[in-house]
Amino acid sequence: MSTKDLKNINMDYVDGILIVDNTGKIVYSVRYNPRFDENYKEKEYRDFINKNYLEAYPALDSEESTIINCLKSGIPIYKNNQAFQDYEGRPYNTQNLTIPIIRRGKVLGAIELSKDITSIQDLSKDYSSMKSISECVRGNSRKKNYSTVKYSFEDIITRNHEMIENINKAKLIADSPSSILVYGETGTGKELFVQSIHNDSIRRNKPFIAQNCAALPENLFESILFGSAKGAFTGAVDKQGLFEIADGGTLFLDEINSMSMNLQAKLLRVLQDGVVRRIGDSKNRKVDVRIIAAMNVDPMEAINKRCIREDLFYRLNVMSIKLVPLRKRKEDILILVNHFIKKYNILLNRQVVGISKEVEMLFSAYHWPGNVRELQHVIEGAMNIVKNGKIKMKHLPIYLSETAENISFYDEMEEIQPLNDVVEAVEKKIIVKALKKAGGNVSKAAKFLNIPRQTLQYKITKYNILVE
Repeated sequence: MSTKDLKNINMDYVDGILIVDNTGKIVYSVRYNPRFDENYKEKEYRDFINKNYLEAYPALDSEESTIINCLKSGIPIYKNNQAFQDYEGRPYNTQNLTIPIIRRGKVLGAIELSKDITSIQDLSKDYSSMKSISECVRGNSRKKNYSTVKYSFEDIITRNHEMIENINKAKLIADSPSSILVYGETGTGKELFVQSIHNDSIRRNKPFIAQNCAALPENLFESILFGSAKGAFTGAVDKQGLFEIADGGTLFLDEINSMSMNLQAKLLRVLQDGVVRRIGDSKNRKVDVRIIAAMNVDPMEAINKRCIREDLFYRLNVMSIKLVPLRKRKEDILILVNHFIKKYNILLNRQVVGISKEVEMLFSAYHWPGNVRELQHVIEGAMNIVKNGKIKMKHLPIYLSETAENISFYDEMEEIQPLNDVVEAVEKKIIVKALKKAGGNVSKAAKFLNIPRQTLQYKITKYNILVE
């Protein structure tokens, strides 16, 4: 981009700043736009720092990303309108000016200044596209896979005994009309399971509609969920809601615990009666919809914190599936690594053949707070740097490379020891180093490790670590 081009940029202000290093790791992120409340901004800052950019915004195509393209080209990029979603499904439309950070001709990172231009029309865009998909499904009922489902049980890669049991259980309950609750940490593959259930059911040729309950404000979400009648509110027209669109198929409500209590009560009524009433309408409409809900927290914790109504939980939890975090299914790491390498070899035109022994040991010892999604983006980030051969430590994000310093001792061991013993030894060493770096401050050390303070306190007690 030339100086002349920069003068033609039409941005009168910015309300977002993002800084990444040359591996795509986010080192600073903040948004000042009033549509995000203070709590959300704090959560965004806490969750995004040290994550790969494409992990924070997984729905963004890497080829369309101004950040990724700036890191590759080393030149400023201006984009008048970039549409994407973050990892919670929140929609964005932004104007971006992305500038590379360069020292002695080498790209060290990038700074992106953005202006949020998201409108109510943008927020409800997914609703309109869902309606089109639904009409397509109903108009082509003899054809398969006109819904938004792209995954089946064959796409779930695992050797873990509990996950295999989950798959078998999901296949058994696929044809049932009863509600299902899927819960597990972020990145464990909840939607993968949900889509697989729909795809294996008698509803496979009917609509599959997915909605993140945390992505929309309550006043908009209610009309999208139940529909609206003309004149119900300013600008309202006769519109189907998600229940009507999904009639005969499956409605997937992700992060159900983020839905307001008021809306949860109305949802419970629909689940019990099987009828919906559009906002501002007096007519009840019968619907046949299979509800699958998902949560990224333990259900009992959500009930205790009053994030979900107890009666709604029991109505949804007719059948439940608990997904296993990656740190508890270490046997899956290598097969997942090979899967992602094969995928990105094709997408990025690479000839990568695997990972080094050192990286393999690191992956086994690391706790993977972002689960499979984090592993996927680590591999994708590395393969944007390496073209062939094996992925080595130098190709990984900095936060992982720093973790590797604590497990080099394994190569020096003469005997093979039980993996759990090795992992615990590594974990203890990392915690000691974090506490030392934090000057004995447990809260600060927990931030370095990206784990809750209570979790760190438990591990300090478990390993009898002396806090100075």
